[in-house]
Amino acid sequence: MFVENTKELAQHKLLLLYILDIVEFPMTNSEITQFVLENNYMVNYFMVQQFLSELVSSKFIEITTKDGSEYYHITEQGKNTLNYFIDRIPEKIKLEIDNNYKKKKEEMIKKTQIIGNYYKKNDSEYIVNLKVIEKDITLFNMSLNVVSNKQAKLICNNWKENPQEIYKKILDLLIVTKSSI
Repeated sequence: MFVENTKELAQHKLLLLYILDIVEFPMTNSEITQFVLENNYMVNYFMVQQFLSELVSSKFIEITTKDGSEYYHITEQGKNTLNYFIDRIPEKIKLEIDNNYKKKKEEMIKKTQIIGNYYKKNDSEYIVNLKVIEKDITLFNMSLNVVSNKQAKLICNNWKENPQEIYKKILDLLIVTKSSI
């Protein structure tokens, strides 16, 4: 029984390494946890957190901070370990992870490329920042000064829900010539 538990624990850690290896960009703790739990790769939240912590401690994965969020990514040591023990993950599970990741990829790309956030500047001002990022290159960045928390939230929500249309309208307004007005 103990050997099976040890084998299972190792397999769970290898699954996390495998997931972080196949993704094309770092993931947040909540993205990893959601992916693992909604696809039933592990039993519970606390197990995922324990394994992530142990993988960070052993330097198989590391955490970087960008735009106020922490992202996990696999290290060279983690890749080497995964490659050495990859045969311990059943092919069926690897295929399932690959397929589930492809489904989630589009959602995660949109989330990392379309950014809308705000902060309170003073009692009567909020700064809203809207961005479009593609492959670590900022394509669009706009900051707005608004008077209420409600406006800031509304702008961010609208931006995240409909970025293509809003971006197109802003661009159209900016490139219109006097003769076409």
